[in-house]
Amino acid sequence: MRWVRETVPQPDQNRYYRIAMSITLGGNLLLAVGKGVAAWLSGSSAVYSDAANSVSDVVYSLLMVLGLWVATRPPDLSHPQGHSRFEPLVALMVAAAMALAGIEAARTAYIRYTEPGLSAIRLDLPTWVLLASALVKAAMYASITRISKRLHSPALATSARDNLSDVLSSLAAFVGVLGSNYIHPLADPVAGFLVAVWILRNAFLAGRENLGFLTGKGASQEKINQFVTAAESVPGVIKVHHIVTDYVGPRLMLDLHINVDGNSTVNHAHEISDEVTKRLESFPEVDRAYVHIEPHDWEDDKSPT
Repeated sequence: MRWVRETVPQPDQNRYYRIAMSITLGGNLLLAVGKGVAAWLSGSSAVYSDAANSVSDVVYSLLMVLGLWVATRPPDLSHPQGHSRFEPLVALMVAAAMALAGIEAARTAYIRYTEPGLSAIRLDLPTWVLLASALVKAAMYASITRISKRLHSPALATSARDNLSDVLSSLAAFVGVLGSNYIHPLADPVAGFLVAVWILRNAFLAGRENLGFLTGKGASQEKINQFVTAAESVPGVIKVHHIVTDYVGPRLMLDLHINVDGNSTVNHAHEISDEVTKRLESFPEVDRAYVHIEPHDWEDDKSPT
């Protein structure tokens, strides 16, 4: 197994962030205008719901630009470890914008559902904007996902999730327009409700994940097992008998106790500790690892974690 972290130099990180922000803001602004015109021309609640979602995307894009500008600032006296921990806060704002869009989509679908003399939505040029929107959002999803994985950015990951949600929302809205013509006019508000539910679901998932980053949640058991395996693979480590993990912003802090031969010299024990730290910090999600060394025959009543 290779214990090498793929790092991105700070200038390149900033460049990738600028690219991601340009794609997000430019794409969402274009789609908000296009779908807004389409909703006004067609009168479709499904199209309107999708347009409302795009307007919220523009709002969160502006917030994301501001938030990521803060997150990518270099370390200073007030934040000696850098400002990357602002990222989950940015992601929460994205999730909040998604939730507002879902509520607006549900409200519009309800109004359309209760409309007297409900009629089918014309299948003409404005409705085809939904398909074009799905294609644009699919391209945005692929681009932002690629950048978020390279940077391990929770804010961009949430933005990518929103783009995927928009792809499915636009397709659902288009199906609703088709259904209002070939099945029943109620297919349009029903599709609007489905769009709203999908948006709210993704807002909840994104909010829960990033709230965990801000409140110090721990790593999954699978990740903990990987960390223990990595530490115990270092020659001289007899076992890991205690480990604590918690997220500080989007990155993990590790605190673990390892057992080594009690007759080892201080220099040798220090070399073992350094190698364990190196291997743990090679994981992309790990910010820092603190390793405590104890002799294997030392009495300790702590049970393995």
